[in-house]
Amino acid sequence: MTSKNGKLLSGKVLSLFALLLITSINISFAQSADIGEGLFSSNCASCHYLGEEDKKLIGPGLAGHINEKYTTEWLYSWIKNSSELIASGDEQAIEVYEKYNKSQMTAFPQFSNEDIDNILAYIEQGPKEVVSETGTTTTEVSGGDSSSSESKALMAIAFAIILLSLLVLVKVKNVLKDAKGDKKISLLGGAFSWLKSHPVFIVFFVIFMLLFGGKVVWDGLSTVGVQQGYKPEQPIAFSHKIHAGDNGVDCNYCHSGARHSKSAGVPSANVCMNCHTYINSGTETGTTEIAKIYDAIGFDVETRTYIEGYEQKPIQWVRIHNLPDLAYYNHSQHVNVAGIECQTCHGPVEEMEVVEQYSPLTMGWCINCHKETKVDTDNPYYHDLNENWVEKYHGEDITVDKIGGLECGKCHY
Repeated sequence: MTSKNGKLLSGKVLSLFALLLITSINISFAQSADIGEGLFSSNCASCHYLGEEDKKLIGPGLAGHINEKYTTEWLYSWIKNSSELIASGDEQAIEVYEKYNKSQMTAFPQFSNEDIDNILAYIEQGPKEVVSETGTTTTEVSGGDSSSSESKALMAIAFAIILLSLLVLVKVKNVLKDAKGDKKISLLGGAFSWLKSHPVFIVFFVIFMLLFGGKVVWDGLSTVGVQQGYKPEQPIAFSHKIHAGDNGVDCNYCHSGARHSKSAGVPSANVCMNCHTYINSGTETGTTEIAKIYDAIGFDVETRTYIEGYEQKPIQWVRIHNLPDLAYYNHSQHVNVAGIECQTCHGPVEEMEVVEQYSPLTMGWCINCHKETKVDTDNPYYHDLNENWVEKYHGEDITVDKIGGLECGKCHY
């Protein structure tokens, strides 16, 4: 093989490696729907379900229909500052505003057009379908780390293709040398020899490994202590979908502490017995799960009386939402004063057969909420300082961060 041909082959090899490297990086980082999923979960999911328009939370359900009903440019303007769009006299903006009882949508001026494109791509894609252990199909509304795992797998595959290509090219080079009568080079020796004469590939390889390794480390560190999606098996198969959804039991009926104390609390078996003294057969599990309540509290279903002298057995519920000890959160302040709905943090519990941690509950997630949530200045709780705030902010929207919501001492002891 001539020197010219050797250089030509080497150039092609380098070009192939560069192409494969760029492709693998693009596969990992250019998934707009996956990026949009994270943005939707942290900014939109507290007010909107993924689904048809009539599937309301605070605002309407969001699905592919919004891309058909509104132009992309209009959505950019609406999401970044709906109030400004309404004030401009835009007919569609006014129609939406009046349709939803003149409720102001939170402005997101920090979003770029690309961010909104990613969110719209995720909304268009819709929630991912997952098959449960029972064989039923459910929808996964807030993403966990599945997309990250897929990206890593794709990167690993791309890297394997690169190595395989190197081995094939060395083999081809040996075949050509054999045809010419030159001395063969060993596969490993040929690879090292080629790398030695092409240091630029080593640079590309090192950069690739640094990016890949850095992403793996970052993903690992950023999920330490984050239990989003945590869904443990409970001692009693209690279905929130049946109780809070189908039967419309108010969240605060069982978790009464949410209105009056720091913790929402777990209801005692006596609260369950308010209904299950007479309801002893469930719609799905029959009497099996309800019988566990009777066994815990000592109730004779035949005579409908409590067994005298019975040693009760506390139900060992598994805690799902668990903030670190250094973080302070008061349910009553958020529920009573701010008027926050349970679903804002806990997601559509009324649709969950088994409750899971819907939100990440990270500090950044809380801070974003404080930056975006407007204070109701008509609330008597704030009246002592209301005049000072109005004067200070000259009629601007007052969000929680403007009244001390970002002070460290508010959440940390």
